[in-house]
Amino acid sequence: MTQGRFLLEMKNIAKEFPGVKALDDVTLQVRPGTVHALMGENGAGKSTLMKCLFGIYTPDAGEIYLDGTKVTIHNSKDALNSGISMIHQELHPIPFRSVMENLWLGRYPLTKIGPFKIVNNKKMLQNTETLLQELDLDINPKAIVGSLSVSKVQLLEIAKAVSYHAKVIVMDEPTSSLTGNEVEQLFAIIAELKSRGVSIIYISHKMEEILRISDDVTIMRDGKRTGTWPATELTTDLIISKMVGRDLTERFPERDNAPHGEILRVESLTSAMYKSFKDISFTLKKGEVLGVGGLVGAQRTELIESLFGLRALSSGKIMIHGKETTIKSPRDAIKQKIALLTEERRVTGIFPVLSVLENTVITSLSRYINRFFLFADKKPKIDVQSSIEKLRIKTPSYRTLIGNLSGGNQQKVLFARWLMTEPDILLLDEPTRGIDVGAKYEIYMMIADLAKQGKSIIMISSEMPELMGMSDRIMVMCEGKLAGIVDGKTATEEEIMRLAAQDTA
Repeated sequence: MTQGRFLLEMKNIAKEFPGVKALDDVTLQVRPGTVHALMGENGAGKSTLMKCLFGIYTPDAGEIYLDGTKVTIHNSKDALNSGISMIHQELHPIPFRSVMENLWLGRYPLTKIGPFKIVNNKKMLQNTETLLQELDLDINPKAIVGSLSVSKVQLLEIAKAVSYHAKVIVMDEPTSSLTGNEVEQLFAIIAELKSRGVSIIYISHKMEEILRISDDVTIMRDGKRTGTWPATELTTDLIISKMVGRDLTERFPERDNAPHGEILRVESLTSAMYKSFKDISFTLKKGEVLGVGGLVGAQRTELIESLFGLRALSSGKIMIHGKETTIKSPRDAIKQKIALLTEERRVTGIFPVLSVLENTVITSLSRYINRFFLFADKKPKIDVQSSIEKLRIKTPSYRTLIGNLSGGNQQKVLFARWLMTEPDILLLDEPTRGIDVGAKYEIYMMIADLAKQGKSIIMISSEMPELMGMSDRIMVMCEGKLAGIVDGKTATEEEIMRLAAQDTA
């Protein structure tokens, strides 16, 4: 191996957690000025490997070389000082501080006044404006981060990573919350960074992105490196087969559900929030998967959160089984046999410091309280173990912290949680976001099986193939209004996009 051929080398990295061998003798070699995609199913070890690189985890074995020199990385500060920056999949900005304060946190420009040093806000503003202008990002430096959309926060994290002038930038699912135009902005930034000799390690489940921007692709499976290939030698089908170890000839399962009758009717539903959804009417049949499509800002999440009692309504009717119902809280919704799988599982879904068992039974605690008002010991364990087996949740045991599971398995635990409430209506908000192709198929199988059992499902999805492949009907929203409802079997992508982008003024 010629010295200097690789900007970054991670050699024979191993990492083990209690009951889980997360990384087993993994080697990663990244060439300078290239985009190196890192792919694999959830739980394959991608994020764990990058956390070892960034100093969040300490490897049990292995070595890291940067520019041919061995480096020891004890923490994230060591990584940044070595020229390694990372955009994390989970966004954790400080919501009550400004954009510029978040950007330069821990390295504010200071001015000395006598014996004291104070923050030079003028200099910080100038630095922020220069950086945002360089990256062509339309973000107000003085804006409070908590007021920004998720996509703007994602772009802010990208700007922050670039601001360190790193030699290697790790991007973990960087486009998961970006609009189409913002994705193009990101790709332009990546092209500029490559021209400067910066290497990008790019983690994504989106095949089209990988094949479009990558130079090299490393695929992992079960904590091991399967191999590395030039991106030009790969196709979507090849990547899938190398990731999951088997061919997936069908992206979506055959569905034999039979929608019938009417379980839910919504009439002229209008949000109490300013500039949210207005005058929405639709029906939901028993055993039906009703997809909800639309662009960012369509107010899809706001609509289903209102059905679950998380958001107030100003007017409209909700009828379940033909009877008008008032839902003012999640407790009301659960009594009406409605369940909600939220969009951001790490923020509003899982309790990362609790076990799989605790996360599963938390919405059904009343069924496990005995006549002495004590929590039963054996019954919840039996039920959760049954859910683990039925939904094929990969976990060492029900005692394992859910935060240690992969994204796909966390999502399955959330499904198990809500199925324990025996719902008739499931509201699914982006149920496969950030989940690999193998786990997606298993989620699709669960949805198809639930519909066959007669459960009614409203599913928001921003992925057009998923929306068309899993829905009996598709309700398209645009800027808070209902743009139209189309048949899932005959709808075309052009028809859905035309409705989603129509002028509602």
